[in-house]
Amino acid sequence: MSFDLIVRNGTIATASDVYPADIAVKEGVIVQIGRDLGEAKDEIDASGKYVLPGGIDSHVHIAQPSGDGIVMADDFESGTRSALFGGNTTILPFCLQEKGQSLREALKRYHALAEGNCYTDVSFHLIISDPTPSVLGQELPALVEDGYTSFKVFMTYEALRLSDAEILDTMDVARRTGALVMVHCENEDAIRYLIGRHEADGQLAPKSHASTRPIAVEREATHRAVSLAEVADVPLVIVHVSNGEAIEEIERARRRGHKVIGETCPQYLMLTADDLDGMDWEGAKFVCSPPPRDKESQQACWDGLERGVFDLFSSDHCPFRYDDPEGKLNPKGANHFRHIPNGIPGVETRLPILFSEGVLKGRIDLPRFVALTSTNQAKTYGLYPQKGTIAIGSDADLTVWDPNLTRTVAHAEMHDGADYSPYEGLELTGWPITTILGGKVMIHDGELLGSKGDGIYRSRGRSNLATR
Repeated sequence: MSFDLIVRNGTIATASDVYPADIAVKEGVIVQIGRDLGEAKDEIDASGKYVLPGGIDSHVHIAQPSGDGIVMADDFESGTRSALFGGNTTILPFCLQEKGQSLREALKRYHALAEGNCYTDVSFHLIISDPTPSVLGQELPALVEDGYTSFKVFMTYEALRLSDAEILDTMDVARRTGALVMVHCENEDAIRYLIGRHEADGQLAPKSHASTRPIAVEREATHRAVSLAEVADVPLVIVHVSNGEAIEEIERARRRGHKVIGETCPQYLMLTADDLDGMDWEGAKFVCSPPPRDKESQQACWDGLERGVFDLFSSDHCPFRYDDPEGKLNPKGANHFRHIPNGIPGVETRLPILFSEGVLKGRIDLPRFVALTSTNQAKTYGLYPQKGTIAIGSDADLTVWDPNLTRTVAHAEMHDGADYSPYEGLELTGWPITTILGGKVMIHDGELLGSKGDGIYRSRGRSNLATR
């Protein structure tokens, strides 16, 4: 057989095994794994390197409507390019339904933004903000059949949050169709109460974002989301968990036999609320929700990764420029924490942070790294085994990692549309140096070889958790 590509001399790592072997690719698919595979049109020498499945980041915000006068820093071109340099071959951004908008209208707009502009493959989650009878009774079931098999609901943000009754109605659609529900767990009423207290005391700086969203509002909402899911009898994904008390709610639910997936993110391992207390409004750079917590919460999240409480490690990449009137320092945001756009960039640094801080420091092993960042993501969201593993018949989405390459994070070397990195100055060891998408070498030795449009939209099957 004449192959299109062979990746030779590397050490393959999957979610279950680590072993030396070569990988042969033809027509975008892995067709052989072994030694002495013959010749190919193109070859990559991975001597001394790891060969891993391409990263899958299932929690990414790109080109999302963000309020009057606020513009997200990444479009699909810059966002997927940044993801690609970070070792990702597939990302799952959110298509936001605005109030009064049909889901089909939202998807038409979002597909138009993505088409022809992607460096990675993409697939969309839906955000349900207006669960009208026609949306729940007609549109959403039809879209699940079309491969939009996951959707997110919010318990916070006034323009997005659903009532408990609306969440139950949305979960019921998931139960009937086999879709998967993701929940952002924070109690909006409690947050608004605390905002009022802070405003009365004149506490308007970025650090007040953290103190108006304390652990208690996340813990309570996590308990309530799990309880609602038990009532509706659906599995659940709790996204961006930031602390030990929310972790305990997930563990309690699992002990009761309920299917709950936990997700955490780099900001809850590397940042704290003290970062929001920067001079000259610099703390705005770290405003995200839930906010970073404290050292104890960081350790709790590491423990959750080590003990298997977390199945997913995602970036929650939600980029806004800092020094920009349409970003963090918009006219209102420059004077009041309430108006600072929530979100930080991170799709490019997600994998290197977990590799350096997790694998190389002995907190997790290499198969666990692969599971958290690729395999579990594919299984949870209906992409496995097409993606998320290195196996015959799977897409040839591969990354070659140099475990000895040490770099210091500098936004000047990043590829997103933001103007800062929250991890600026962090020294990390272990970086992806080659990224292969569907058998095409997109990046090699740090040089971009692929083109926008090489990444395509992917319809998904149902989650391995969801049943009809």
